Amino acid sequence: MRIVIGQFVSLDGVMQAPGHPDEDTEGGFAHGGWTHPFFDPQVMGGALAEWAADTDALLFGRRTWQGMAAAWPERAGDPFADHMNSVAKYVVSGTLDDDDLTWNNTTRIPGDQALDRIRKLRGTEGRDLVVMGSLSLARTLLAEGLVDELRLMIMPVLVGGGKTMYPVDGTLRTLELVSTTVAATGVHVCTYRPVTAA
Repeated sequence: MRIVIGQFVSLDGVMQAPGHPDEDTEGGFAHGGWTHPFFDPQVMGGALAEWAADTDALLFGRRTWQGMAAAWPERAGDPFADHMNSVAKYVVSGTLDDDDLTWNNTTRIPGDQALDRIRKLRGTEGRDLVVMGSLSLARTLLAEGLVDELRLMIMPVLVGGGKTMYPVDGTLRTLELVSTTVAATGVHVCTYRPVTAA
């Protein structure tokens, strides 16, 4: 399986709370839902549907999983929601119990086993294992060299500060732009892959 990270990102690199105002107010973040004015159903919706078709499983951190588990089951009937609800899901957590896994097809990965279990998943047959949100988990996977592709929807907005997934360990990581499309709203839908050393 390929590990693919998909994120909405502002021009200043912020990925915190793209969906709605109370999604994540940690640090006093006051701009939740900042992606909404820029959503283009044709270009962005088409890209999301295309990406979903290649997804065999989703991988989440605890906080993102809890938010998604509270939202998606009640949206059944929409093709993307049906995909989210039916696809296999993994959540990395040291605090959730198996009894907490109310969103169907969810498997818990204990936090202290995360990297080993994720490496094993990556080594199995299949298509994409996609990380959505889950910024701390995404940062760890990038730092460990476990990411095969980045799919970024870069919004034409400066948020002024907030959470990001990019490692700050001083390591240079070169990426190759594989594809890019620009939505009518000014969003750049970009796919990047790490450049392997020769």
